[in-house]
Amino acid sequence: MKKTTLLAPPENESLLTQMVQRLPLSDTHFKRISQLIYQRAGIVLADHKREMVYNRLVRRLRTLNIDDFGRYLALLEKDANSAEWQAFINALTTNLTAFFREAHHFPILAQHHAARSSGNYSVWCAAASTGEEPYSIAITLADAPGGGAGKFQIHASDIDTQVLEKAQAGVYRQDELRTLSQQQLQRFFLRGTGPHQGMVRVRPELTNRVSFSQLNLLGNDWALPGTFDAIFCRNVMIYFDKETQEKILRRFVPLLKPGGLLFAGHSENFSQISKEFYLRGQTVYGLTKER
Repeated sequence: MKKTTLLAPPENESLLTQMVQRLPLSDTHFKRISQLIYQRAGIVLADHKREMVYNRLVRRLRTLNIDDFGRYLALLEKDANSAEWQAFINALTTNLTAFFREAHHFPILAQHHAARSSGNYSVWCAAASTGEEPYSIAITLADAPGGGAGKFQIHASDIDTQVLEKAQAGVYRQDELRTLSQQQLQRFFLRGTGPHQGMVRVRPELTNRVSFSQLNLLGNDWALPGTFDAIFCRNVMIYFDKETQEKILRRFVPLLKPGGLLFAGHSENFSQISKEFYLRGQTVYGLTKER
């Protein structure tokens, strides 16, 4: 009978076993994670977000072969300029978006553009995510009367570098474009073939009108190309506390051209946060001093 020899487990097997098992996230570590993401990105993490935080960060720990949240936090805090900080922010940033989300805003944008037909119409999309919002803005302006190439420019920014990579690529699943008309699909997107079937790419007619950059709304320096006819800051303020919201809104004021519009998310009320803005329509704001 053949003798079977039991080999000792590989040196890293015990670590692998620990990684597969659920790692403990203590109250102290969760509190410190909450403090760090607030300091870096202004995001407020309530206690009910604990499971979400665990699920997102544990992937990062596994990638780095770290088996303890305390060790991961020590790695972060060892170097304030470490590239891991961006990975930390990317992991904890929520990126829920869609083409023509909150659709009532886009006819208002088109009307505003038509009324300001002279010069180059400029928009800042302050939370671009994976690009659906800035490209929806671009489609709206390109479809608007007199909205040809060169008549508008969109600057799109986000704190998350991973989503910006997808936004710049401009490649989406065809089923993500359900809210677009057939005419818009044909005019603004290229259909994939062969191994890329079911995918679409934004045509240069639009991508040339949109520039992307990484920007932290809590950062001291906003590298922006000037002032804007409209600012889209939708479904972002809900992640900040009131103090942070007020600070950001104050910084928006000098960035809006006279008569400019600020678009908010459906659950955000900027007129209750800042006296600088008044409600002009459904979650659309203007500057109070221009009234």
